[in-house]
Amino acid sequence: METGISLNPERRAAMLESGAWNDKIITDYLDEAVARTPDRSAIVGYQVTEDSRTTLTYRQLNDTVTRMAAGLAALGIQKGDVVACQLPNWWQTTALHLACMRIGAILNPLMPIFRERELRFMLNHGEAKLLVIPKVFRNFDYEAMVEGLLAELPKLETLLVIGGEGERSFEQRLLATDWENQQDTDALFAAAKPGADDVIQILYTSGTTGEPKGVMHTSNTLFSNVRPYADRLHLSSDDSILMASPVAHQTGFLYGIMMPVYLGTTAILQDIWDADFVCKVIATEKPAFTMASTPFLADLVKTAPKHEGELDSLRIFVSAGAPIPSAIVEQASKTLKAKIVSAWGMTENGAVTMTRPEDPAERASQSDGVALPFTEVKVTDFKGNPVAAGEEGNLMMRGASLFVGYLKRPELYGVDEDGWFSTGDLARMDEQGYIRITGRTKDVVIRGGENIPVVEVENLLYKFPGIADVALVGCPDDRLGERVCAYVTLEEHRTDLSLDDVKNYLMEQKLSKSYLPEYLQVIEAMPRTASGKIQKFKLREQAKDIRVEPAKRS
Repeated sequence: METGISLNPERRAAMLESGAWNDKIITDYLDEAVARTPDRSAIVGYQVTEDSRTTLTYRQLNDTVTRMAAGLAALGIQKGDVVACQLPNWWQTTALHLACMRIGAILNPLMPIFRERELRFMLNHGEAKLLVIPKVFRNFDYEAMVEGLLAELPKLETLLVIGGEGERSFEQRLLATDWENQQDTDALFAAAKPGADDVIQILYTSGTTGEPKGVMHTSNTLFSNVRPYADRLHLSSDDSILMASPVAHQTGFLYGIMMPVYLGTTAILQDIWDADFVCKVIATEKPAFTMASTPFLADLVKTAPKHEGELDSLRIFVSAGAPIPSAIVEQASKTLKAKIVSAWGMTENGAVTMTRPEDPAERASQSDGVALPFTEVKVTDFKGNPVAAGEEGNLMMRGASLFVGYLKRPELYGVDEDGWFSTGDLARMDEQGYIRITGRTKDVVIRGGENIPVVEVENLLYKFPGIADVALVGCPDDRLGERVCAYVTLEEHRTDLSLDDVKNYLMEQKLSKSYLPEYLQVIEAMPRTASGKIQKFKLREQAKDIRVEPAKRS
């Protein structure tokens, strides 16, 4: 497929000169790992429902990848073709990416929770030529779902099903035949090897603001993130990597698929998050690192006391996706030996900022980190002028890991002539360069000309006993422009909550009266993206229908 990107030659020259880009691709690192430690475990895969464990050494992984790559070529996949996969954290995802890299194909990972609506759009927009799915995962029949879509997917030529039968069987079509002996794989791989600036990944944004966009990355943009990320955390080939975050999300892909191969270490993949199960995995496999969203960390902290001494190998837990409540950091310091590190990033960049393991523990709950090497961030006003330290503004970034474009939507590639990308986030930066995300530019609530500190109010409400989730959005108001509405979900033990309860609590926390919510909506569940982010645009749509009088301020 023609991606339509045009790499800025000045950017490439600068990135090479700085050492940010080294023109290596993941199969280069795979070859090095096979030569250096062929019998080391490359992947240890856990399937929670089956309570099963699968291992592949680097030698076995490489042999499997060679067969799969030759098989894909035999199925008609050529350099530049898009191969989509909707898979959990199974070893096949890693192998498929490596096989695609051997023949220059582009991988398009799709989150397992996507259903017909998302798949119809993404598979057609990305022009996937081949799709790999599980037969059944978490009691859902993926083959039946895709079967119902095939008539609407004219570009999709081949469907392969892990655990399937007949012509669609992944195992029979790719693994049961010795494809590597039916053609000259050395010549095939040499001719099809992608350059480090070729697009190798298309990953769709999670859609917090509407229609997803296909983010395109190259080996240079992705590895210029992986390398400094591993360096900041002092990770080496001696450190096994645990990944229970979805590898179809940029977090899992970068640090659960790419980073272990780059380090030449073991990736431990778990396909369903279950805190008790992950504790068993940590006790058995002794990983040094994992990364997951804040709820995962909260679950682990609650479960850890039942596994005293069994989790001590875990040295680093990177948490991103939402601010880490200080209470969780405090509890983690008592129950885990792991250092809690906070991070902020995007599909378009990978992790951009991250605290340092050497930082004081409380830094993780107060900050989203400082920029990684080869990356810059700045905070500006709405005219693009830098703001003073501590002031809120638009968060901008530029650097080596910045993506190379949105598929078929070049007009949305919001990078200025100096290389700065507008992230869409609001942030404050302190004098040391540490940032704190304060909201999304589209999440701003402006009441009577005054900006409401949405994230600050949300963080306070997350500490309210009985509140599980909270999201603040603006309700249209003829006089003030907007009023503040708090959407909340409750924990099982709490059956009701009033606006007065919320306001009294916030006043006790010394919050300004002008920031208090004026509406409260208790709902069963938050609308979320595939990666778990709250879709505030849907809540704003609901808030347009609120017609009750706002509660009077005390």
